[in-house]
Amino acid sequence: MGTKRDYKEEYKYHGTAAEKKRRAGRNKARRAAVASGKVTKGDKKDVHHKDGNPRNNKSANVTVTTRKANRGKIRVRAKK
Repeated sequence: MGTKRDYKEEYKYHGTAAEKKRRAGRNKARRAAVASGKVTKGDKKDVHHKDGNPRNNKSANVTVTTRKANRGKIRVRAKK
């Protein structure tokens, strides 16, 4: 079938300081959208960051989209 997955190695990424900050930014954007009444629990909506930076939670950068629209695209980040 294939090689065995090394889950411990795969999940090392999730504990890094950089990933924790990105996750906190995504959570903050979701909480702000809930507080403003744009989304509710279980409505199958995602908060989309237009520039791809989850720490940029300015209102011009954040929109509410369906899960399918937000998660279905493959995004390629431009190199700076």
